[in-house]
Amino acid sequence: MTIGIVIAAAGRGTRFTRAGGSGNKLNALLGNVTVFEQTLSQALASGMPVQVVTRPDNLPVQRVCAAHQIAVTLLASPGLGDSIAAGVAATPRWDGWLIHLADMPFVTPQIFIQTAAALRQYAIARPCFAQRPGHPVGFSAALRAPLCALHGDDGGRSLLHGQQVHLFSVDSADIMQDIDFPSQLSASE
Repeated sequence: MTIGIVIAAAGRGTRFTRAGGSGNKLNALLGNVTVFEQTLSQALASGMPVQVVTRPDNLPVQRVCAAHQIAVTLLASPGLGDSIAAGVAATPRWDGWLIHLADMPFVTPQIFIQTAAALRQYAIARPCFAQRPGHPVGFSAALRAPLCALHGDDGGRSLLHGQQVHLFSVDSADIMQDIDFPSQLSASE
């Protein structure tokens, strides 16, 4: 059973630039590496295959993926739903997908592994901390068609409503921490 990680890296990061950030937040430095490099490193350390969906103009993300021989889908994404659909469509042989946001560099390899393990028993699995759901969100092959039909900004939320979601507790708030503002780059070091 092949379960892989789709990293959604095709957003525009407008909150970051409106708050004074320069360029795409995924290419901003977080310590000695970029936000994207840290996210990718965590995903790769899980040992699972990775597919990245990014914008055609985000050459730094494409270069990092090429250096690690990671498959990339280029998409001028109008929303997270479109990114998810493109990533799932590009990986038809996978039996499950962990949908992960590229601006969440603190999710550990262990969380990816735990989410994938839960997908072996449940159609949808998601880590939670203090009863609050986080990322990644895992979907089994049974949901491939609806995942491929997603579009817009809603991401996979529409699939979570009316479905049983297996939530499993973790002891780290990192599953909810993303980078939206320049101030978060120095605060997280």
